[in-house]
Amino acid sequence: MNRFQRLFNQKTGNILSVYFTAGFPQINDTVKIIRELSDAGVDMIEIGIPFSDPMADGPVIQHSSQIALNNGMTQNLLFEQLLEIRKITDIPLVLMGYVNPLLQYGFDRFCASAARIGIDGLIIPDLPMQEFLGEFHTITQKYGLENILLITPETEEVRIHTIDSNCNSFIYLVSTASVTGAKNAFSKETLRYFERIGKMQLRNPLLVGFGISNKVTRKAASGDTRGVIVGSAFIKCLDKNPDIHNAVSAFMKQIQITQ
Repeated sequence: MNRFQRLFNQKTGNILSVYFTAGFPQINDTVKIIRELSDAGVDMIEIGIPFSDPMADGPVIQHSSQIALNNGMTQNLLFEQLLEIRKITDIPLVLMGYVNPLLQYGFDRFCASAARIGIDGLIIPDLPMQEFLGEFHTITQKYGLENILLITPETEEVRIHTIDSNCNSFIYLVSTASVTGAKNAFSKETLRYFERIGKMQLRNPLLVGFGISNKVTRKAASGDTRGVIVGSAFIKCLDKNPDIHNAVSAFMKQIQITQ
């Protein structure tokens, strides 16, 4: 049983996954942030690899990515920072990166490095599913990494079932066709979208990302899914609070709900 399976077997709902950009706000904050989030009770962590052209990300995460690059964050440095991360936490860890930097690094080499330090899965938002199912899928399987696939409000039902049949972790349910960014509430149309996908009885759990910023949006997104992924709202807390512990505490107060 991998860490994804263990999490979803043990927790039926209200799952919280948190995204942050490696190397932000300071270059050596990566391990501190993971430790604080894990200690605060977060269920899963998504570590973003900074990139100069993050097409799926809104201004908050773009800003954090640029600062991380200016700080000197690289893929090699990230892997060095995470060498002993499994001594700190045993929750699922996901790397999120764009395909061009991964190819420049060498995809096989990247996956080998990720598996060596205990990464559980990858999110590559600009890698088309059909391309992934070729050579990329073979490589991720070789290293025991799960590739998390995304669906949006525009994804056709046939494609959703194809995605579901090629996942073994969870499906990233993108709340909107726009880029990432915090929202104060979801429209009725978005809530109907969550309900529609939730009723499809897919074999993989659903986690909603994009637009989760507070208790209201978290609760709304969790109603028809297993939980949420929060990025921009946490990045804002890191930006406002120079102390990592205080930033995580403020974020948890902002987002925490009871089942």
